[in-house]
Amino acid sequence: MKQTALLSFSLFLLFSSTTFAISPAPAPKASAKTPPTPNAAALSPKPLVPTLPQSPDSSDSVPDDITRILNKAKIFSVLIRLLKTTEIMNNINSQLITAKSGGLTILAPDDAAFSNLKAGFLNSLNEGQKIELLQFHILPEYVSSSNFDSLSNPVQTVAGKDPARLPLNVNAFGNSVNISTGVVNASIVGVVYSDNKLAIYRLDKVLLPLDFFATKAPALAPTIAKAPKAAKDNSAAQGEDDTTQDQDNKSGAVSSVCIRRTTLMMLGIALFYKAIM
Repeated sequence: MKQTALLSFSLFLLFSSTTFAISPAPAPKASAKTPPTPNAAALSPKPLVPTLPQSPDSSDSVPDDITRILNKAKIFSVLIRLLKTTEIMNNINSQLITAKSGGLTILAPDDAAFSNLKAGFLNSLNEGQKIELLQFHILPEYVSSSNFDSLSNPVQTVAGKDPARLPLNVNAFGNSVNISTGVVNASIVGVVYSDNKLAIYRLDKVLLPLDFFATKAPALAPTIAKAPKAAKDNSAAQGEDDTTQDQDNKSGAVSSVCIRRTTLMMLGIALFYKAIM
């Protein structure tokens, strides 16, 4: 009996060890793969100038129609009138149509900026000065709102690049763009319109060229010709000589009369004595 139980227990142990030996090992857990992180999109440079609330959308405007863009902003009536009367508007539109590269940048003073000018200033300008004033507000290249700090001073305008007559210096720092002409310090306060060909920015002041206020040398007063001093002295001396000669002549005449009278008196006395003798 004991031998049977021992044999059964031995068989049980043998069966159990065989089962554990042939049992397959559990498969290792697959490590979770982290999905690749997509590359972050490159950040575009932050504009230095904010877009105005009333600015027309570039997709809704035609870049060769400056009048439409400025009219839609509703704050540039004086500028529009000047651009039309001087025919600068036609030149700008033509250049935008024909230009294949480069573009234009317009620094546009609003109506409030023009109202701050001295009374009668615009009317005091001739036609050539009005054209120069408008050209002084146009850069012959497209400048985006984030690239003002890349400009080199003095900045060239359509009016020219003469630091003595037409200086235009742009200083961009922080979120502001300031412009100096030597007469006025103005600031760009917003974007009116911008695409890859045309940019229009709103100014709080009119950019007055230094050329308008350059001090000109005053005209010399005409001099009155004066007679040479020597001639005057000669004339005076001649007059004195004539006067002296006249006096001498008069004195000579008086002396002759006196001599005649004296001679006659002596002759009369002689005859008187001869008569009484």
